[in-house]
Amino acid sequence: MERFAALLDALVYTRSRTAKLGLIARYLQETPDPDRGWALAALTGGLDFPAVKAGTVRALMAERVDEVLWTLSRDYVGDTAETASLLWPEPQGVILPPPGVTEVVETLHHATRLTAQGILAGMLDRLDANGRYALLKLATGAMRIGISARLAKVAFAQAFGVSVDEVEEYWHGQAPPYRPLFDWASGAAPPPRTDLLPLFRPFMLAHPLEDVEVSLSDYAAEWKWDGIRVQLVHVNGQSRVFSRSGDDISASFPEIAAALDVPAVLDGELLVRGSHQGGEQGGAASFNALQQRLGRKAPGRKMLADYPAFVRLYDVLIEAGEDVREWAWEQRRARLEALVPRLDGERFDLSQVIPARDMAELAEIRGRARDEAIEGVMLKRRDAPYVAGRRTGLWYKWKRDPLLVDCVLMYAQRGSGKRSSFYSDFTFGCWNGDPDAGAELLPVGKAYFGFTDAELKWLDSHVRQHTVGRFGPVRETDKSLVLEVAFDSVHASKRHKSGVAMRFPRIARIRADKPAHEADRLATLKGMITDPA
Repeated sequence: MERFAALLDALVYTRSRTAKLGLIARYLQETPDPDRGWALAALTGGLDFPAVKAGTVRALMAERVDEVLWTLSRDYVGDTAETASLLWPEPQGVILPPPGVTEVVETLHHATRLTAQGILAGMLDRLDANGRYALLKLATGAMRIGISARLAKVAFAQAFGVSVDEVEEYWHGQAPPYRPLFDWASGAAPPPRTDLLPLFRPFMLAHPLEDVEVSLSDYAAEWKWDGIRVQLVHVNGQSRVFSRSGDDISASFPEIAAALDVPAVLDGELLVRGSHQGGEQGGAASFNALQQRLGRKAPGRKMLADYPAFVRLYDVLIEAGEDVREWAWEQRRARLEALVPRLDGERFDLSQVIPARDMAELAEIRGRARDEAIEGVMLKRRDAPYVAGRRTGLWYKWKRDPLLVDCVLMYAQRGSGKRSSFYSDFTFGCWNGDPDAGAELLPVGKAYFGFTDAELKWLDSHVRQHTVGRFGPVRETDKSLVLEVAFDSVHASKRHKSGVAMRFPRIARIRADKPAHEADRLATLKGMITDPA
């Protein structure tokens, strides 16, 4: 555990991506099994201990630290694990040696809600502050130290001199502590088999179309649909639906999993239709309708009927046992077009190619698109193979220009990890009428990105200097700062007091020059809704 704690401590204070890769790679090279496998699982979000939650840590601290001291310290530090590790009282009497990573994992796996507090307290007593921090991060699954799963996999590939694409290919068929993966990477065993189970394959991704010259003689254009990217897999009579991150969401969309009955691995966009559908470009509902289904692990009969899901197919990776990812896009497209008529037409259709002579005509078509389910245009090189990740020159995404509205900053909250010392999560609102006539501000969205590091420092200083109220970790400001907010679309919402919900809001500009009473009215935002149903 001490070595893992040292790794986390070094990662927290290391900004360079290259240096972080080196730290993780060395740890994986020098640490024996199964500790390194459990550590890798912790870094990539692959561990879950149902008996240990943030509330478990708070309950432990309530028994040992004054409530006011804990609240003030947690608010200042901004991270529960770090605060608890620093405030934990030093144990009295004989102290046992620090636990290893494997001991921690195996012990917590067997913990229950009744025993978790005692088990966690016993291990915290055996560790110093750095060890306690690492233990609590591992136990609660809340790493937030600036390490993505992708970066950890790149470090794994670097540590053993293998391809990161191969790591991605084999990763999803393995479970912590990943012994077959380490055995393969170190040359001690052949690669794990991926053809017998319905496993996830890494997605091919696109670069933004920014200052890039492309020709439609080399590229095909498709609509970029505003749902969630999914992969559909059917192997040996088993079907799975995977999200973009590789999570199995089959239980949330059982009708999709049940409908795929041919051996294949397909790439597409999950959408819903029915009474909420709209738009002439394909009849798919907006993301707001799809959101009613997201996160529901067991949707009821009414939910399935009101928001029927379907997949608009983009690509085929494997069909009838034949891996076609090395084929050119045009060849895979022909294979997909031949396959689609064999699928359930209620659950699957084909994303159509946009007929355009050149980029000028495509720009005009893109500009006329008003379907709420369309996010933009995809450009795919006709001779491109299907390769994992983003490869320059193969696929581009040309998103619609964002909508803009001027809002007033209302509340702020500290972030996590590197941002735990800054107020970086901002809630903003619009006037529900004329502010000079007594109108009030109603929250319309929340954003925590879109600004530079320098702007973050400025916003943090503004919040501290203009706080008029505190509600736990949330600070209320004096409603004086205008923010220009960019967003992709806005939808009617009964869950919000304002009656609207923004899609992907981000702070585009700080309008310190603009008086708050000149910010936009709620009616302006509602006027941008194109799917009032």
